[in-house]
Amino acid sequence: MLNLGLTGGIGAGKSEVSRILTSLGAVLIDSDRIAREVVEPGTPGLAAVVAEFGPEVLTADGRLDRPRLGGIVFNDLQRLSALNAIIHPLVRDRSAELQSAAAPDAVVVHDVPLLAENKLAPLYDLVMVVDATPETQLDRLVRLRGMAEDEARARMAAQATRAERLAIADVVIDNDGPIEALEPQVGKVWADLVRRAAATEG
Repeated sequence: MLNLGLTGGIGAGKSEVSRILTSLGAVLIDSDRIAREVVEPGTPGLAAVVAEFGPEVLTADGRLDRPRLGGIVFNDLQRLSALNAIIHPLVRDRSAELQSAAAPDAVVVHDVPLLAENKLAPLYDLVMVVDATPETQLDRLVRLRGMAEDEARARMAAQATRAERLAIADVVIDNDGPIEALEPQVGKVWADLVRRAAATEG
């Protein structure tokens, strides 16, 4: 089994690389998706978030109001740390369950947006960073996601710098160009990942 940590700044295209890897046969452990699951209504995770941030972070139907919570934590690093202290252990435990269910020769891709920020690189056999310039990230966030420019800049500023991400990369996927250029790059890397995973079996 090969455990690959996949990360990239917001707007860099990590989700697309994750999709391609999954289509090639990788087992995906998506931290963002798990982070949503662990705060579904009725979960201990949601109860802990409400205890920390108050009932105003809930929608009328009792679900987590993500935009509202995001507005609180992205402007306050102390509040962000409090949220992470609740969510990260829950995500880590669920990720471990999914990893243990994978085949012995699997390439297990851990899609972790804050891998660099939380200094998680040592947890993985390899780290893959999807890289784009800050200008490209900003353009995608504003043009494709419809974010206000100041919000996009704030989200980017809350993350690791490009240099910090590249410093932990074993594999860099360049996604500064058109999306069509991604698949050949990822396909080329995939063959090596499969070889490495097979070599670790047993």
